Amino acid sequence: MYTPGKLIYFDPFYFKNKDDSSPKFFLVLKVIDSNAILASLPSSKKHLPSTLELQHGCLEMPDACINCYIFKAGKQVTKDGWCFELDTMLYGNWIDDYQVETLTEKYPIEGVNYEIKGEILDEELTNIINCFANSKTVKRKYKRLLTS
Repeated sequence: MYTPGKLIYFDPFYFKNKDDSSPKFFLVLKVIDSNAILASLPSSKKHLPSTLELQHGCLEMPDACINCYIFKAGKQVTKDGWCFELDTMLYGNWIDDYQVETLTEKYPIEGVNYEIKGEILDEELTNIINCFANSKTVKRKYKRLLTS
């Protein structure tokens, strides 16, 4: 289930080191080893300058410490044709690593704890990884993992 490009919807998602939870998309970027993955949590909340016109793809603004990958609403992003209903961003500074065992314990049942939305298009996943791996704002350890 946790393979690169897999887009999963958790309802609810329990955030690391926080008491709150909410429904959340989860994109697997890389399998680190057999027990861990590198992932990003897509968000429809725009944490970008209000004057910025959103365009699908990578956005890198190093002077403003901004790196994100933008999915435009209605644009197919998975191999089976699924798309986000709202403009959605993957923020480079929100990339994190997760233990597969912990995820499996928290979300044991497909269709109850989570839903697999699909697998991100190969070209799209390559663009996302390149966006983060070449960013000046993504943590170095994650950039190394993305390129290894």
